[in-house]
Amino acid sequence: MTELEALADLLDGGRVVVLEGAGMSTGSGIPDYRGPGGSLQRHTPMTYQEFTGSSEARRRYWGRSHVGWEHFRRARPNDAHRAVAALEGAGVVTGVITQNVDGLDLAAGTREVVELHGNLDRVVCLRCGELTARAELAERLSAANPGFDARVEQLHALNPDGDADLTEAQLEGFRTVACRRCGEDALKADVVFFGETVPEDRVARSFELLDAARVLLVLGSSLAVMSGYRFVLHAARNGQPVAIVTAGPTRGDEKAALKVDAPLQEVLPAVLERLRLRL
Repeated sequence: MTELEALADLLDGGRVVVLEGAGMSTGSGIPDYRGPGGSLQRHTPMTYQEFTGSSEARRRYWGRSHVGWEHFRRARPNDAHRAVAALEGAGVVTGVITQNVDGLDLAAGTREVVELHGNLDRVVCLRCGELTARAELAERLSAANPGFDARVEQLHALNPDGDADLTEAQLEGFRTVACRRCGEDALKADVVFFGETVPEDRVARSFELLDAARVLLVLGSSLAVMSGYRFVLHAARNGQPVAIVTAGPTRGDEKAALKVDAPLQEVLPAVLERLRLRL
């Protein structure tokens, strides 16, 4: 039996919960962190402590993120996203736990999605808690910076957390805007920064989905950070089979009942075909 056949047979029993990492969205033009050419090789993401502790750090973040957002907002679901949505529609997948912040699972039509690390589509005020649309903030930032024309020409200059690699010269003169409700310089993308805690309700819902599942399917994640790896550990302790489909080694390989080292956009459509499902 081939790995593909074994994966299809494992999923055919249903009650599958999917855990996704950044590799899920590389086919949509969004780079990952740790894969070949991943952004961590050249880019240190801003931490929550740095962001909240310095208005200058916030200015740099919003300047870079304003440029990166132009790319993110144009990204569209790829065949891997559509395959997961099809598996959910067929009753095979019962929920998705995604570490991605691009919203592409929802855009592909998947309904039961826990966005563990939030979504770049939203902006939250850390002072008063108001949530606003990212598109609205983009318009305000453009209006506040009429001469700002920084851009990136290469995909590797973008990062999965939504910002772009820009020089200090490119960021010179960039201005942030305040919260419209409270007037404070406290706006933050509604995503979990490095060093920030994942909201408890999202973690609790993820474990609820996993405890009701038969199989945990990991897609496009190296499982290098505990926010995702803990679900593999939980499944293994419960005796639930773990299947991993991603390019390269992962932290959870020893816990996996099945590992497929191949591109998601090739594997998942092939699994659908074997299960007689369509994208």
